[in-house]
Amino acid sequence: MTSNLRRVLMGGAALAVMALLLVLGNARTGDTEAGARMVRMPDGSMVLARPGVQAPVLDVYEDFDCPVCKEMERVLDGAMERLAAEGRVKVVFHPVTIFGDEPMRSNSIRAAAAARCVPSDRWLAFRAEVYAIQPAPHGSASGFTTEDLVAAGGRAGVRGAEFETCVSTQRHANAHLAQTAKVRLQGTPTLLLDGRMLQGEAFDPKALENALTSGVSV
Repeated sequence: MTSNLRRVLMGGAALAVMALLLVLGNARTGDTEAGARMVRMPDGSMVLARPGVQAPVLDVYEDFDCPVCKEMERVLDGAMERLAAEGRVKVVFHPVTIFGDEPMRSNSIRAAAAARCVPSDRWLAFRAEVYAIQPAPHGSASGFTTEDLVAAGGRAGVRGAEFETCVSTQRHANAHLAQTAKVRLQGTPTLLLDGRMLQGEAFDPKALENALTSGVSV
């Protein structure tokens, strides 16, 4: 092998390694496969948007123990995430505790506190897992034990002693409750498009898409 050919092959290998490292680095930022990025805000909300997209803003207030929120997640079937990935909206997820009665209140707090332990790039997967194990029947079933939530994290790709400790000690429960106390809602889910409350769009992917385009509630 000539020295020139050796240099070419070595250079190509180096470029391949650099490309792989770049891909791995991007995977840790919270980017989805379509380019939307999930970022955790200081108040615990989660912002999903393509870089540079600032409007329109869709605020999603949800309680993980709310059956109607779970139904919204099922019916929309990833529509919010898809629209964010397309650069058509900035979605802000706000986990809240809307219930005052037990066992719903404690269920909700445990799940929301655990969600704050999850890395940004795994948060949507964890959210889906949490809705999948929502306690039932609503109003009487206790659930979302810390063991359940650690297992849900594992299925979402989140593992390790730090995560398990964060969930089991409910490290972020007080911060979650403090933020929830600042929110005034009649119920969940509540969706606000640039501050305007949506109605049927919360359960209709096409209507939601139309609302983003027209700015008119249907």
